Amino acid sequence: MRRTDAGAYMFWNVAGMLGLSGNILADTFFVSDRLGADGLAALNLAVSIFGLINGIGMMFGIGGATRYAVRRGRKEEEEAGKAFTAAVCLGAAAGGILAAAGSSWVWQLARLLGAEGEILPVCVSYLEIILLFAPMFICNHVLTAFVRSGGRPGLAMAGMLAGSLSNIFLDYLFMYPLQWGIRGAAFATALAPVIGAGFSAACLALNRHRFGLAGCWRPGRFRLRLLFSEGFDLIRLGGAAFVNESSASAVMVLFNLLVLRHGGNTGVAAYGIVANLALVAMAVFTGISQGCQPLISRAYGEGNGREADGIYRKAGRTAALLGTVAAVSAWIFAPQLAAMFCRAEETALQAMAENGLRLYFTGFLFVGGNLMTAAFLGAVERAGTAFRLSLYRGILGTAAAALLFSQVLGVAGVWLAFPAAEFGARLFRRRLVSGDGAVPASGTGGAG
Repeated sequence: MRRTDAGAYMFWNVAGMLGLSGNILADTFFVSDRLGADGLAALNLAVSIFGLINGIGMMFGIGGATRYAVRRGRKEEEEAGKAFTAAVCLGAAAGGILAAAGSSWVWQLARLLGAEGEILPVCVSYLEIILLFAPMFICNHVLTAFVRSGGRPGLAMAGMLAGSLSNIFLDYLFMYPLQWGIRGAAFATALAPVIGAGFSAACLALNRHRFGLAGCWRPGRFRLRLLFSEGFDLIRLGGAAFVNESSASAVMVLFNLLVLRHGGNTGVAAYGIVANLALVAMAVFTGISQGCQPLISRAYGEGNGREADGIYRKAGRTAALLGTVAAVSAWIFAPQLAAMFCRAEETALQAMAENGLRLYFTGFLFVGGNLMTAAFLGAVERAGTAFRLSLYRGILGTAAAALLFSQVLGVAGVWLAFPAAEFGARLFRRRLVSGDGAVPASGTGGAG
C-alpha cells in the first residue's frame, strides 16, 4: 500500500461509515413519522447506548488492526495473526457481557438514561433488542477493521452498506406493513450488523492468505494466555477510539438530561434530530481517520515516516474542507433538515431543532483535525497521547462546557458546548503533540 492509496481508502471508508450511520438516521426518520415527538424522545434516550457498543467494537477492531498492520509491515505474519484472534475473541466476549447485562437490568438502564413516564416502556423495548445483538454489533466492527487493514477498503465498505441498506428496507417493513412500532425499528437496526459481519467473515475466510490470516484458522491456535498477552496491547492501541465513541454516549446522556431540564420532552426530541444528523457528519471524519489508519500503521511499521506524515497531512486538509462544508450547510439548510423529522403541527420542535443545528454544527469546523490527530498518534503507537486528546475532546471539555453554558443560556448553552469543546481541543492538541514529537509540525497545522 502506497501513499497514493490514501484517497481511495478515505473514500471507501467514508462511504461505509455514512452507510453505518444511516442505521440510526433511518430509525429517527421512521420513528418520528410513526410515533411523533414522544417516540423520537424515547429513541434518542435509547440510542446513547450505541456509543458504548460501538466504542468497544472500535477499540478491539482498530487496536487489533493497528497491531496487525504494523506486524505485517515488519513481515511478522504469525504475530499479526495473534492480533486477529485476540480481537475477535475479546470482542465477542464483551458483547456477550453486554447482552447478559441488558437482559437483567434494562429497566434500570432506561431510567438511568433519563426515560420516565410514558416514554419509559418505549425506551426499554428498543434497548432490550439492541443489547441482545451487542455481540454482532461489536464483531461487525472488528471484522470490518481487519478487512480494511487487509488491503480491501472497497469490500469493507460493501459490507457496511449491505447492512445499512437492509436496515432501511426492514425499518419500513417492520414499522409500516407489520406495524411493530419501536420494536420494529430496533429489530431492523439489530439485523444490520448480522449481515455486515457475515459479509466480512466470508471475505476473510475466502481470502485468508491474501489477508495474512491463514495461521488463525488452524485448530489449536486459541490459547487463553494469548488473550491476556494480546488483549492489553489491543486495548492500549484502540483506547482513543473507545474514548471517542463511548464518551459520545456519556455526553449524549448528559445533554439529554440538561435539555430535558430546560426544554422538556420537546427539547429531547429536538436534540435527537440534531444528534442523529451530527452522527452522519461525524461518520465522515471517522471514516477519514479509520481509512488512513492501516496506511499510516503500515508505513510506520516499514520505517517510512515521510509517507506516514504525508498521509496525515492529506487527510487533515480533506477533513478541514469537509468540516467547513458541514458547518455552512447546517446554517443554510437548517429549516429543511429539521423539517425532515418534524410534523407540520410541531412548530416548537421545528424551531428548537433549527437553532440547535446552526449552533451545534459550528463544532465541525474543528472536529476533523482533532479526530485525525488522535488517529495518527494511535497508528504510530503513541497511544497515551492519543488517549489524552480523545479524553479531553470526548468528555471532559464537552461536559464542562455543557454544565457551565446551560446554567447561563439554557438549551442554547447545550448546543454551544460541542463547538466550544472542539475548539478547546484544537488548542489543547497543539500543546500536546508539540511535546510528544509524534506529529510533524506541518501536519499539526494542516489537520485543521
